[in-house]
Amino acid sequence: MCAYLSLRESTATGRIENSLLPVLDVMSYFVKTLKQIVILLAIAFICISCSYAKPLSYNPWQVVPVPTEANLQDIAFTGDPNHGWVVGSNSTLLETTDGGKSWQERKLELGEQNYRFTSISFAGKEGWITGEPGILLHTTDDGSSWSRIPLSEKLPGSPNTIVALGPKLAEMTTTVGAIYQTKDAGQTWKAMVEEAVGVVRNISRSEDGKYVAVSYKGNFYSTWEPGQSSWVQHQRNNSKRLQSMGFGKDGRLWVLARGGQLQFTSAEDPEVWEEAQNPEFSTSWGLLDLAYRTPEEIWLAGGSGNLLCSLDGGKTWQKDREIESVPSNLYKIVFLTPEQGFIIGQKGVLLKYEQPPQTA
Repeated sequence: MCAYLSLRESTATGRIENSLLPVLDVMSYFVKTLKQIVILLAIAFICISCSYAKPLSYNPWQVVPVPTEANLQDIAFTGDPNHGWVVGSNSTLLETTDGGKSWQERKLELGEQNYRFTSISFAGKEGWITGEPGILLHTTDDGSSWSRIPLSEKLPGSPNTIVALGPKLAEMTTTVGAIYQTKDAGQTWKAMVEEAVGVVRNISRSEDGKYVAVSYKGNFYSTWEPGQSSWVQHQRNNSKRLQSMGFGKDGRLWVLARGGQLQFTSAEDPEVWEEAQNPEFSTSWGLLDLAYRTPEEIWLAGGSGNLLCSLDGGKTWQKDREIESVPSNLYKIVFLTPEQGFIIGQKGVLLKYEQPPQTA
């Protein structure tokens, strides 16, 4: 009898233990899953923390009030660092005589046509303005008076950018990538390339006369340098469409692509591109322009008041969070000198660089 009872007790115990196995398995699975979730959350927290650029410890940019809500396009100063001009849409022309602290609107007698002034440049007292529909203006007296330069009906595209290079000397590009040079104050123009490159999204000139242009769709870019008869086309090196390109003070090319991506060419080989970087992964706004204040200090501007700064030549980036509240896309940065800089944005937004004490 005892042996029989013992056997029954053993069997019952086994049944209880067997019935607990599914419960234990569920609990074990739950604990394991919970650990995985905690680990994933920790990793996500670390990634999110890393995706935000560190805040810049100072803000050197101040919003300057201007008497217009037109979209500004370009800025230039005469031989006098206090005397400058800004151009923009709606035939906008603004003048400053105090280094950019205040601006006054100037009207030009251009008839009923409304122009979008795209570029302005000065070499001493001599200056130029380009715009659409096709217009080219010239001054020899610091902008006190402007004369209109006739344009050929065969000009491919509309005047897009212009650079004053010296007395009566300037280079002009068009919206389809044609390059022209004048040595007689615009009376005659010499074509620098045999064929235009096609409609361009943006075009930039280096200090030594090289050009880079991004195609309108951003699927390729082209380069040209003095001595070449035509543009040299290059395919983009990844799937991201190109936004804008330019030349750095260190001789490298830079490119901004969709999704806030930035790349530089190698310092050793200009044909080789370094690994792409995202200065701020968390931003959904594109980057629109880049400019060097010094060889080591670089500024990046983009949509919705996005403004980033690198103090180590583009290796790491910090964000100017005080500018985030500016309700504008910031699409052009211009440093006339390391001490004098401006950022141009939509709807009459203009930022002026005020050199902080630690970098003075």
